[in-house]
Amino acid sequence: MTVNQTSPLSIGILGFGGLGQAAARLLSPKQEMRLCAVADGQGYAYDSQGLNPETLTTVTGDRGSVGYLDQHGVLSQNSIAELIQAAPQVDGYFLALPNLPNTFMASVARQFIDSGWQGVLVDALKRTSAVEQLLGLQEDLQAAGITYMTGCGATPGLLTAAAALAAQSYAEIHQVAITFGVGIANWEAYRSTIREDIAHMPGYDVETARAMSDADVAALLDKTNGILKLENMEHADDIMLELAGIVDRDRVTVGGIVDTRNAKKPLSTNVQVTGRTFDGKISTHTFTLGDDTSMAANVCGPAFGYLKAGINLHRRGLHGLFTAAEVMPQFVR
Repeated sequence: MTVNQTSPLSIGILGFGGLGQAAARLLSPKQEMRLCAVADGQGYAYDSQGLNPETLTTVTGDRGSVGYLDQHGVLSQNSIAELIQAAPQVDGYFLALPNLPNTFMASVARQFIDSGWQGVLVDALKRTSAVEQLLGLQEDLQAAGITYMTGCGATPGLLTAAAALAAQSYAEIHQVAITFGVGIANWEAYRSTIREDIAHMPGYDVETARAMSDADVAALLDKTNGILKLENMEHADDIMLELAGIVDRDRVTVGGIVDTRNAKKPLSTNVQVTGRTFDGKISTHTFTLGDDTSMAANVCGPAFGYLKAGINLHRRGLHGLFTAAEVMPQFVR
């Protein structure tokens, strides 16, 4: 059931790097959502009547922060907490933030819990351990009146939800295999995302990736010709599908290739669900994303679809933590 609304939902974006800027552009033509609040590491901007994504991107490119926006920008070293207080009527936020360190997203959730704000949060978290930290906040989120949608990007997110649907053909799931291809023409447009990917590589972890300078990242990419090959990643698709009662996490694998020098995907992103049907047949469903849908399109689109679904849950009094494998996203017009 969708709650009827007469005015656009007031939406905020935390983080205004490559993903946050793409999310703002995606929202621009939407009628059901209006971008009103943005924060980055140096400041925030808020206007209840709406913010212009192009202006925000220009200011960030020229001066380094949305806090420099004329009239509506505020420079701050505590931008998230201050924005929450300055904009209590924001319906929901997309947390387009790097989860570096691995405790960061949980600490942001704690800021919202402690603030007294009530609404919807959605993230595109990758790591299983990060989602486990949020599970530890389940009761606190519920008590605070917050509906939190986690793992709602591409993977985890879109592909996890596809796996949950595909699983319905089977009496038993044998394996869920997610393989992704990402093409980025310039890695510096997605610095944080690339660092998170590096953290999954052999010999690296979250802290070593976080400590790498841009020059260190560039040197690594020079060694690999701009290619990152990722296998058996610690990806929250596994815990999300397990929590949904679909398959044990040890039967879920995630890996892929990221090309940081070409916009064209190095391979097609897909999820394969293999199982046994009630009549004893072994079969595999494959769901493949179109090669011309970018990483940003496949992350931000589902994130706002889940945000809309979360707002409807919130208005019906359903609070706490939900994942992309247990709630159907709703298309934002």
